[in-house]
Amino acid sequence: MNEIRFHAMLVTDLDGTLLDSGGRLSPEDRNALTALKTDGVVRVVATGRSLYSLQQSVGSDLPVDYVVLSMGAGIITYPEERLIRSIEMTSGDVSRAVEIFMELDLDFMLHEPVPTNHCFLYHATGRDNPDFYRRLQRYERFARPLEHPPTMENPASQLLAVVNHDTIDAIMPVLRQRLSGYSVIRSTSPLDGVSVWVEVFPREVSKHQGVGWLAERLHIRRDHIAAVGNDYNDLDLLEWVGTGYLVDNAPTALKTRFPLVASHDHGGVAEAAHRWLTSYLK
Repeated sequence: MNEIRFHAMLVTDLDGTLLDSGGRLSPEDRNALTALKTDGVVRVVATGRSLYSLQQSVGSDLPVDYVVLSMGAGIITYPEERLIRSIEMTSGDVSRAVEIFMELDLDFMLHEPVPTNHCFLYHATGRDNPDFYRRLQRYERFARPLEHPPTMENPASQLLAVVNHDTIDAIMPVLRQRLSGYSVIRSTSPLDGVSVWVEVFPREVSKHQGVGWLAERLHIRRDHIAAVGNDYNDLDLLEWVGTGYLVDNAPTALKTRFPLVASHDHGGVAEAAHRWLTSYLK
């Protein structure tokens, strides 16, 4: 099937941006996204969720054309869920990253390549880390403990460590220095809203690189792309696109960096789409 060439693109994060605090899509945001298609705008969700997690959350009930999964490790057409891009870590890269995570004594998970990256191995230190164990319990039927010593023979999509908010500022510079050849992304836990998830991917994986690849495929110029986000893992995308918006429920530390729109509970994506499209069509 030949893909339609759109003249512009709107990208939105999912949790905390497009979905409200109850995990629902508001009628206001749904109507705004539906109207964008009539205006010739390609609609994209860029999320940290895996395909399985997306299916459990919203199924095929989003009025969008593409989903950038797992921070850019995979891209699918939507709602058909046809995988059009997948990036993975080699076994050698996995071994190095696992070694560093274990040296730093982190609780972490090692995920299979897309599209089965809801399946993972895990390493638990035994320390008090409720958010880590909450995520482990949620995916317990897809999780297996990592062998000791670990033998890394297979590729992976990513590593994910759950870190206490009070220690993240000390750990992040160390991880970024020691894993300088990887993409190291910080995000606020969607489970407790406080803990920090540190995700390690191949260098080519990030939201803006995934969206950039898709835009090039669809022949859409960067300055014709707008994005809406709410957290640290959206920063690279918001800085890269032509126009970036931040919903009002974002961390206070980020609120001076981008134009603010209403929160995810009050139609922030719809407001961003209206403001951007009004300006774009002038």
